[in-house]
Amino acid sequence: MNSATHVTLDREKVGNISATEDSSPWSIASFAQHLHVQIHTLSQHSVEFDLVGIDAAIANALRRILIAEIPTVAIEHVYIWINTSLVQDEVLAQRLGLIPILCDPEQVEWRQSSSGPNDANTVVFKLAASCSRLRTSPDDIEPEHLFSKPAIYSGDIVFAPKGDQHSRFSHAPRPVEADILIAKLRPGQEIVCEMHCEKGIGRDHAKWSPVATASYRLLPSIDIIQPIPSSQCAAFANCFPQGVIQLDKDRQGNLTASVKNARLDTVSREVLRHPQFSDKIRLGRKRDHYIFRVEAVGQYAAETLVAGAMKIFKQKLKICRQRAEILRESM
Repeated sequence: MNSATHVTLDREKVGNISATEDSSPWSIASFAQHLHVQIHTLSQHSVEFDLVGIDAAIANALRRILIAEIPTVAIEHVYIWINTSLVQDEVLAQRLGLIPILCDPEQVEWRQSSSGPNDANTVVFKLAASCSRLRTSPDDIEPEHLFSKPAIYSGDIVFAPKGDQHSRFSHAPRPVEADILIAKLRPGQEIVCEMHCEKGIGRDHAKWSPVATASYRLLPSIDIIQPIPSSQCAAFANCFPQGVIQLDKDRQGNLTASVKNARLDTVSREVLRHPQFSDKIRLGRKRDHYIFRVEAVGQYAAETLVAGAMKIFKQKLKICRQRAEILRESM
């Protein structure tokens, strides 16, 4: 215990939980002036962007909407007619339910508890696959050469349109990915089932969530308050992830350390374990600068997800304003 490092934490009461340091009255003009959004990386399945000038409550509300409020279409009911595989019916149904379905939720109505399935609120898929042995050379031991259907994948799921669905959908609904393994078969085994998809949100079940992850973190702040000696610059840079600290040489050939990119820091606090650096650096986080990362499952493009979440956020604010006005009038 004598060699352990003791850290003393100041216990302070939590007073103002606002993300902004300014204590002046809130105004829409000030909010619009400080609000800033910058996209850093963008692809079909992921986006990373900075959201600056907001409170933690707004950032967290956006994150929760991304996870639990954006509607998608997913398999809700599985009717298994034949299943002679090694996968139990319950496990097979669960695996099928978790396969992301690419289907426009705007073309599917919400199914009410009192209404039955119809072509307006239900999308039907079918799956029929069986395995048999092929005639091959005795030296060939690969399953795909020995058996006609050694594995069932999500690409084997077929859309079965009902009513006017064939013309209503601009693109036929299908699984997002065609190579998701459902089950493996051997000669004599067969799976025949029908799947009914419904519209839902991630708050009811994770299979309806359109994101694999939606998270944010505060932007780290690293301030070098005293120059780092040249002999210690290399050790100082090694305390941070690669790319955070930049080492340069001055005119005399001595190394100097400067902060290159603080957003790459993982806030490990490794530098504080070294006594020679404890009084030369100040670590913190910017309280109103949020780094968001959203990874889409595939029903929506990543950039569309964020725009959709903001639309739902605005609708919720509109409802709150209407209820507040009704409450004000009743008082």
